[in-house]
Amino acid sequence: MFIRFGAALAAMTLLSGGAFAENAKLTDPQIAHIAYTAGAIDIAAAKQAQSKASNKDVKAFADDMLRDHEAVNKQALDLVKKLNVTPEDNATSKALSKQAADKLAELGKLSGAAYDKAYVANEVAYHKTVDSALETQLIPSASNAQLKDLLKTGLKIFQGHEQHAEHVAAELK
Repeated sequence: MFIRFGAALAAMTLLSGGAFAENAKLTDPQIAHIAYTAGAIDIAAAKQAQSKASNKDVKAFADDMLRDHEAVNKQALDLVKKLNVTPEDNATSKALSKQAADKLAELGKLSGAAYDKAYVANEVAYHKTVDSALETQLIPSASNAQLKDLLKTGLKIFQGHEQHAEHVAAELK
């Protein structure tokens, strides 16, 4: 019930290539787990970027992602408790976790400007995919009004993250 999953890590393959099953009807507990997982992915990516990035703008972007996604995941947990809902692990959240771990390992092998460019490019791609998944799958599938509202709010935030990532990427060229 919680989304505003940051948009930090997932590369162009993270959500594409099957992580979000096409036409699968998701339940609110599954959506909750996907949302929280996506936020946790962004948090992990931002923490890696804080230690590996060399460009000050990339570091500042990672700081923003960490702050925003930690706050959102806290709100998500608070909502889950309030609604007495247990998030349900599912094929999508498992695929997200696997793909994110692979991408973090790939990014971890880079350094300097190569890391900065790859991290930010991944952030752009991740946010585009998350925004699309929110609009076309998660929000329409949500049954609970509070969850749906949080997802809509998250979409606005993530669209802002996407624009910020695109701006940082343009500055790195």
